[in-house]
Amino acid sequence: MNTNGQTADDLYAERQQRIADVVALKTPDRVPTFLFSTFWAARAAGMTCEQAMYDYAGLSAAMRKAIFELEPDAFQPCHPMLCLGPTMEITGYRQLNWPGDGKTNPDVSFQYLDREYMKADEYDEYLLDPTGFYLRQYLPRLADVFEPFAELPEYPSIYFTRVMHSLAVFGQPEMQKSLGALMKAGEEMQRMLEENVRFIMEMKEAGFPLSSAASGHAPFDVVADYMRGSKGGMLDMFRNKDKLLASIEKITEFLPRNIIKTAQRLPGNIVFIPLHWGLDGFMSPDQFKTFFWPSLRELMLRLIDSGLTPCPFWEGDVTSRLEIIKDVPAGKCIYFFERTDLFKAKKILGDTVCIRGGMPVSTLINGKPEDVRDRCKEMIDVVGDGGGYIMDAAVGIPDEAKPENVQAMFEVTREYGVYR
Repeated sequence: MNTNGQTADDLYAERQQRIADVVALKTPDRVPTFLFSTFWAARAAGMTCEQAMYDYAGLSAAMRKAIFELEPDAFQPCHPMLCLGPTMEITGYRQLNWPGDGKTNPDVSFQYLDREYMKADEYDEYLLDPTGFYLRQYLPRLADVFEPFAELPEYPSIYFTRVMHSLAVFGQPEMQKSLGALMKAGEEMQRMLEENVRFIMEMKEAGFPLSSAASGHAPFDVVADYMRGSKGGMLDMFRNKDKLLASIEKITEFLPRNIIKTAQRLPGNIVFIPLHWGLDGFMSPDQFKTFFWPSLRELMLRLIDSGLTPCPFWEGDVTSRLEIIKDVPAGKCIYFFERTDLFKAKKILGDTVCIRGGMPVSTLINGKPEDVRDRCKEMIDVVGDGGGYIMDAAVGIPDEAKPENVQAMFEVTREYGVYR
């Protein structure tokens, strides 16, 4: 029970209602705050990045400390983003360099390796049989443990007693070694996810909701980030337009299914969707309207139809396409902006989506608490006018943010962000 006589259940219900009101573009009692970070909470608690990626309980303790000190209206659990070191070691994962891999500084963030994981001439194979392509071609390129999967038969051609014949592949020593490693990796991942769920429920019992129950990606980003690589994804808009669009359409069918299943397992209904390529500087408005927005919009509409709240995170500047991205149902989405002009976004989107962000990471890293307070008040006065605004840092709390600046952001929002 807090000083106002509220129980943890009261606080949880109050925060949930505040979030529901602000998403629905109603005027809540005050501006909500979200705690979103990667390694900041761990480092503030004295952990290295490597420790955060390997110590599940230690990361819980660091997050618990940050949540209790800052008292956000919702928080993003860090375990699924960070606690991957042991499992990546077991599998021989190749898409990241990370602290703990034996090559990377133990106190720097992980780094994605932008490579071509699907070749341009493999679109047809992917479109014919996406699952088969993933098993026999894509996964073996991602991790050592999947290399024997290249020998898996094409199961759509297997039937009757040939199903028995196909089992011979599982008798190969390389495949048996792979399956044994996958079982070990699965057990390790299960331990991590169990700690994640345990921590989420502990925070729920303490009165703190989730800022997202699941995550996803824009269909174009799946191709450009994780399959073709940035160079391939960009070139394919000119060289392989039809096959790129067909692949995006295929991915749009698969993505919502998994997101919806994941969201059903945890309390909350917000879906976090980091966006990478549909930004000013990467695509023209016409390319955005052709390759990026239609599939992202379809994904969001399917999530909305399932009772979920999409929260796309525009990682960059999309000021030039605010009118385009306004085409969503009113009061059903949160738009999290990094570098977009939020004052212009409020004018154009204020009657359609809830706006999140606004605190520059440079201010949290290099500024003083008074600089943070001034920026908070400016954002609350303009973007928070009439509701529809969530206070957050532009890309979440940066790893190098000063604790006193982070504390100031949450304190001044609670004190100044009250609607009278």
